[in-house]
Amino acid sequence: MMELQFKDVFWARDFTSQEGYDALLQKMRDGRRMCKDVEELLRMRAQVEEKYGKELVSIARKAGGNTEINTLRASFEALKTQMENIGNLHIQVAGQLKEEVRRLEQYRERQKEQRKKFEGVMEKMHKLKVNVYKKTTEAKKNYDQKCKDADEAEYVHEKISNLMTATPKQIEKALCKSKNCRDVANDADKNYKSSIDQLDKTRQDWEQTYIKTCEIFQQHEMDRINILRNSLWVHCNQFSLQCVRNDEMYEEVRKGLENCDIISDIQDFIKNEMTETSPPAPIVYENYYDRQASVDSNGMLRTPGVMKRFTNLLQDCSGSRQNLNDELGSSVSTTSGEKSDGVYASIAISGEPAKPSAPASSACYKALYEYTAQNHDELSIAVGDIVEVTEEGEDGWWSVRKNSQAGLVPGSYLEKI
Repeated sequence: MMELQFKDVFWARDFTSQEGYDALLQKMRDGRRMCKDVEELLRMRAQVEEKYGKELVSIARKAGGNTEINTLRASFEALKTQMENIGNLHIQVAGQLKEEVRRLEQYRERQKEQRKKFEGVMEKMHKLKVNVYKKTTEAKKNYDQKCKDADEAEYVHEKISNLMTATPKQIEKALCKSKNCRDVANDADKNYKSSIDQLDKTRQDWEQTYIKTCEIFQQHEMDRINILRNSLWVHCNQFSLQCVRNDEMYEEVRKGLENCDIISDIQDFIKNEMTETSPPAPIVYENYYDRQASVDSNGMLRTPGVMKRFTNLLQDCSGSRQNLNDELGSSVSTTSGEKSDGVYASIAISGEPAKPSAPASSACYKALYEYTAQNHDELSIAVGDIVEVTEEGEDGWWSVRKNSQAGLVPGSYLEKI
């Protein structure tokens, strides 16, 4: 297909018409409007990118996560870092877009100045052409009229000359008029030809200027389309590259998340924040009456290796109190070997001294619960401690040895290995 040019197809049929030139001017105005539209699009996109980038940076910097530990915290910190990097990338793209808008504005203004020069020249040439055309038209009208007048004068002279009644003076007068009209017609003819020559020269100058203007306008349009196409192409490449960089940054976050170890985080928390390795000891039932026993002068209850405080008991509903010695003399005892559910075992109480416990063969036991010594003759133990039982008291308190220490512990807190 043959490539068409502006200078080949934008002419007008009427000599004074600017139909083709007006079409070109409208095209140039539309191109200028398109440049402004592209500039506005890039400018608004730059504003959005800058705002979005700043908000991403602000979010990344304000995000907490300081309470987390170990690998999950590292992954979260990586996410914040990459989010801030992405925000900075958007801000960078916004700066590139603003620079592109600035270059488009400069190009548009530069093209406008060049176009104005040719528009001014074309306007002058068009006015000159129209003025010369009008003069030529007037010269033609005058020429036609003068020729018509000369023809009429010659016709009158010929007619008078053929009359038999015409006098020589009339014939001479008609002849003079005919000659004068012909001379005027010849002058009008010369003037008309001169106007035609001047108009043709003006036309040639106008055509050359118009052809050059068409070439310049076409070159401007080609440059404008090329610049806008490249600008939009670069715009798309920028955001494609941004998407690739975003994916690369998020890939770094994903790699960090792959290294996030759930078990490691849990174990790290346990090691740093652990409190106790066993639950608190159970609260056991203690029978108030089973805790009655012999007392000393200080009102303290004494059993082998254990000291307990007690008070007098009300024996009947009338509220009368009995003598402490009568109470101790009474036969109140518990079944031999019976143990309570609590730390303190049931105590055998009778009027006679308690029967000493038979020494037990040494055996190793493991502590099931933690116990803290309450008195000087007791021994503190922790869960899992291994102790050697040297004596099992019938009152539930056993004599044990742990390392170089010895003392009493509740027998119900131990389990034989």
